[in-house]
Amino acid sequence: MSIVLFIIALLILIILPNVGSQRQRAQSVSDQALVEVVQTQANLYRDQFDTKSVSLDDLKKEGFLSEAQYQKAVKEEIKVKN
Repeated sequence: MSIVLFIIALLILIILPNVGSQRQRAQSVSDQALVEVVQTQANLYRDQFDTKSVSLDDLKKEGFLSEAQYQKAVKEEIKVKN
């Protein structure tokens, strides 16, 4: 019985660090995807309104970004490339 508990504890010690690194990887991929979404929406905004300059506020005001996307972009300090 104690051998089984030892093996289970050993497996937990091996698996838990991987879960943490996978969470960080997923967050990194999510952040990069948001950067791409913001830039794509900025390009669409420029095409629709025939303007050179665009901000996150412009994208939110015109519905190119949802409230959640806007808040996360502000939090992550994502800048629109002009």
